[in-house]
Amino acid sequence: MIKTNLPVTVAVLDLYNGVENQGMRCIKEILEFTNKRFDGVEVRYDVFDVRAKNEIPDLSFDIYISSGGPGSPFDGVGQPWETQYFNWMDEIWNHNIVSDSKKYVLSICHSFQLMNRHFDIAEVVKRKSDSFGILPVHLTDAGKRDPLFSQLSDRFFAADFREWQVLQPKMKSIQSLGASILALEKIRPHIPLERAVMAMRISDEIVGTQFHPEADPEGMLYHFSKEEQRKTIIKRHSTEKFQQIMDRLKGPNYLLPTYNTFIPGFLQLAIKNLRPETHMMAELTRS
Repeated sequence: MIKTNLPVTVAVLDLYNGVENQGMRCIKEILEFTNKRFDGVEVRYDVFDVRAKNEIPDLSFDIYISSGGPGSPFDGVGQPWETQYFNWMDEIWNHNIVSDSKKYVLSICHSFQLMNRHFDIAEVVKRKSDSFGILPVHLTDAGKRDPLFSQLSDRFFAADFREWQVLQPKMKSIQSLGASILALEKIRPHIPLERAVMAMRISDEIVGTQFHPEADPEGMLYHFSKEEQRKTIIKRHSTEKFQQIMDRLKGPNYLLPTYNTFIPGFLQLAIKNLRPETHMMAELTRS
């Protein structure tokens, strides 16, 4: 295998604020596995602790993955880290307008809410009750045409853990950006409430998801099998909810397709555009 002289560099923006989590482990494992998926390219990544240490990457990276995180998406108002984070968003956007060498961004959950706040393209509000589980997500017409969802069905399952949500998209602002809504939360005909936005593309290079595409079934199954986690979930959500989560983590048609396709697809598209001389090696998707 011949390696290119130019590795693809990834900045992982950690928004977990020092709180123990599964998300960062999953993102790192996907990136480490990505080195095995492409012939002729090396993928390197660095982690930036945004909320706890005010660390923000510069524009020298090719790809940026901004994580989920605990708490309110308004916790950072007036804080230095949020100002720097929003400046970084503007720098990426402005760079992509004028440069042929694009920067690719994936914003997950907490970061997705911040993205919507910053670009003022929807309302970010607290839910009446938190969403918790491996739950269905529905593609819009734009989502059905989006390359990142091409291997998923119109109704797919994803890890959905949130106390806040993105509602009331501002269509004039969305259209002025050239953005599009890609997915909405599960259909609840018995509940007369607006369905939250679950994925949005801001540009060809920038996309965000409310759900957690990095969540791996095997790791989550191990995590939720711990006695402390089991008791907490049952206390907060019920025994039935705990059993549903465990059953869906074990089922091959629930979380696994999302895990195997979404972030790998995002990285594949970015790397193909950044390093067109490379190609993805076949038969390396994990099961």
